[in-house]
Amino acid sequence: MADPQNGKNLDALNHELITLIRHGSLDRKHGGLDRSSYTLLHHLANHGKVGVKALAVALGLDTSTISRQTSVLMANNYVVRVPDPQDGRSSFFEITALGSEKLAEARQIRLERYGQIFEDWSAADCQTFSGLLARLNRKLQRKEE
Repeated sequence: MADPQNGKNLDALNHELITLIRHGSLDRKHGGLDRSSYTLLHHLANHGKVGVKALAVALGLDTSTISRQTSVLMANNYVVRVPDPQDGRSSFFEITALGSEKLAEARQIRLERYGQIFEDWSAADCQTFSGLLARLNRKLQRKEE
């Protein structure tokens, strides 16, 4: 639906975002990790040991969802549960060597895929698109907080 006051075509934006999310969710065949596994492993690889509550906050999910998803990762030996030395009742999740390896494989496949998708885009277009996506993600993140 076009916004008569400022000419924004929100209906087209909605359609394109839905299409992007749908295509971006097909990544199991592009690296062997589903979206949630890739996201969790990526976060752990970049942030080290993280507890359930911190993961839930960082990813905008509830703790029961994080618990289910980390259970799958633990069953595949991609993460391990590490006791919190300061609180025996708490624990952290940590990516394993196998998890790091699977993440690196999936990342490489994704980057190759993106290389094919964006092969006819200029470097400037890729930088502009990346910047706009970052702007959108920052705005969405602020809305969740």
